[in-house]
Amino acid sequence: MLHCAKDATHCGIRCGALRYLAVGGCRVHSVRGIRSGMAVNAWRKGLPGLVVATGLVVAALVYALRQDPEPVTPESPAVVKQAATPTAPHSEARTPPPPPPRATPPPLDLTRPPEEVPDDNAPKVHPVDLQVIRAKLPDNLYWRMGAPTQDPAELERREAESRRWNELYGKVLSADATVEQIREYYGHRRQVSEDFITFSTEVLSRFGDVLPERDRGLYELSINMHRTRLAELPAQEQDALDRREAQERRREAWRQGLQSP
Repeated sequence: MLHCAKDATHCGIRCGALRYLAVGGCRVHSVRGIRSGMAVNAWRKGLPGLVVATGLVVAALVYALRQDPEPVTPESPAVVKQAATPTAPHSEARTPPPPPPRATPPPLDLTRPPEEVPDDNAPKVHPVDLQVIRAKLPDNLYWRMGAPTQDPAELERREAESRRWNELYGKVLSADATVEQIREYYGHRRQVSEDFITFSTEVLSRFGDVLPERDRGLYELSINMHRTRLAELPAQEQDALDRREAQERRREAWRQGLQSP
């Protein structure tokens, strides 16, 4: 068997190229076996080149597979929009333009006196000249009852006169006033209303164009109020006389009752 193995090794044929019979060992060699051994030997000689070629093919396939593009995942609309919209560059802060130069004021003229600044708190002259009205209406009751004054004696006199007329009015309402007192009271009321109408009318006729709107409205209101009082005075006076007469009849009846047995 060692001899056969050496022969097979020498011929380039290994156990796969011999037809080895279990019974006969290596003593029987057939022509077919020799041919097969030769073919195997030739195949083994070309095996390294085949292995190299196969390796090249496999490497080429692996390289080709690695070059295949990976599946592209579609981006979301938000990402696409963000990528499509270019980012605006940060605008540099603009420096405001310098203010225009101020005009240089002219030099002060020290030879001229300073101009007077109007004082809002200073008392203003009323456009109505009461002296003109008083010269036209010297006996008007306005001067005794309503003209502006700071004289303490005049103010005290007006207060006393007002109390006297109020007391007389109380007697008229309670039917305790005499006929003369009733006529005096309503005569005074009539004279006051007539004089105040005359005074206000004169003021409006002379100074109505220069009067403030508020003052003009007050004078017009005074005229209307006193006209209304004048229209009511006759009925009020007659009513006071009737109450006084009825009170006198009751008193007379009471006195007659005391005198009867």
